[in-house]
Amino acid sequence: MSDTILVIDAGTTSTRAMLFATDGACLGTEQAELTQHYPRPGWVEHDAEEIWERTLACARAVVAKAGGAANIAGIGITNQRETICFWSRSSGRALARAIVWQDRRTAELCAALKEAGHEGAVQAKTGLLLDPYFSASKIGWAMAHWPEVAAAGDDLCIGTVESWLVYRLTGGLHVTDATNASRTALMDIHRGSWEAGLCDLFGAPAAALPEIVDCAGQYGDTDPDLFGASIPICGMAGDQQAAAIGQCCLAPGETKATYGTGAFVLTHTGEAAPVSRHRLLTTLAWQLGGERRYALEGSVFVAGSLIQWLRDALGMLVTAPESEALARSVADNAGVYLVPALAGLGAPHWRPDARGALTGLSFAAGRAHVVRAALEAMAHQTHDLMAAFAGDGAAWECLKVDGGMVANDWLAQDLADVLALEVERPAFIETTALGAAMLAGVGAGLFGSLEEAAAMRGAVRRFAPAMEEAVRTARLAGWRKAIDSVLSA
Repeated sequence: MSDTILVIDAGTTSTRAMLFATDGACLGTEQAELTQHYPRPGWVEHDAEEIWERTLACARAVVAKAGGAANIAGIGITNQRETICFWSRSSGRALARAIVWQDRRTAELCAALKEAGHEGAVQAKTGLLLDPYFSASKIGWAMAHWPEVAAAGDDLCIGTVESWLVYRLTGGLHVTDATNASRTALMDIHRGSWEAGLCDLFGAPAAALPEIVDCAGQYGDTDPDLFGASIPICGMAGDQQAAAIGQCCLAPGETKATYGTGAFVLTHTGEAAPVSRHRLLTTLAWQLGGERRYALEGSVFVAGSLIQWLRDALGMLVTAPESEALARSVADNAGVYLVPALAGLGAPHWRPDARGALTGLSFAAGRAHVVRAALEAMAHQTHDLMAAFAGDGAAWECLKVDGGMVANDWLAQDLADVLALEVERPAFIETTALGAAMLAGVGAGLFGSLEEAAAMRGAVRRFAPAMEEAVRTARLAGWRKAIDSVLSA
């Protein structure tokens, strides 16, 4: 039996395929960028057909590196969550663009539902708040504004990105895993099923939604024409849950933070599904054998995309890694703070109307200070989340970090300094893909449990706090002033 695992990691800015051995070694990778469509301010869309075509091309290249489909035990899929796709059940073709998780077009609808008093009931059933971030309001908007979607009737299929990819990979299997379902605001996370009242509230057609399944198991096989032979699909999870699994946050209290396009913190809470009093989210950590484990989550909408914006829109960087050298080139931020509310503010503020701000500018500030302020914003936003988690009784003892941004040693140390907490970074920082590989390994029978699969994680590096308390206090005071100016605008 083959013991390699193919992972499809369908992210926001790119999609890729990776090949893993059971010891966690990455044996090959292929990646392709995705086109970002911004038809109006606050609107973000993807071409679902492009996601499929580029994902398939990457997967085929990695299957070839593996020596063919027969050498792969199973496929794991992880994906950008909350992004929603619409397609034809009969043709398998997309009916419209995918509405991306960053999209804010339903802010007024969510505000109206909140004003009408629905948020408490939504949070009780879903663990989520009324915000355009989640899929449900996007679905309702598409049904009301896109005739090609509304007119599809019984031919309509709706699903998040992993659901779309499985449908195309298998030629018609319509499923979603429980973690992705938990991010739609249509799933009762306590019962593990779609909730009719929520579907009615948001105008989402229940008949078009996929079947909710476990995060590991034998879901179905790929069409043999795609890779020369069938490969079983054995694991699925949303990207942040996959990252928590890849970081081996398998026991209550363990916490990870992923710094990718956005930044997302999950603290495992075990069998308990706590209700946050500080505007955090309750979400599924995973579902195996029909049994659910839960987590508290804090979501920051802009992280790595801020550095990309400085590079591409403002021309302040030639490459993203240049940001580390610039941050080190100055002694401090010269009083400059950057509040990265380019797509509104997520937890714990939940202000979709907020806009970014650059404050504290003087003639003493230069390009390096602005770039440093952008990197410092990661620690500042994470500190806000840490306070909210502590307020909900989920104080952090150690923060396990991953994602492309934390390859930057300066940023990893700044997190430890500002949080006054040990930060742990694995040698292999792409833990989202690793978590999907662990799940697929369990689903394919290569491991008996996630605890067994934890051996895939490998070595880690630890960063201990070294900042003087007076410096930390001053940094945080400056941040509070900057973010208060945004919130009061």
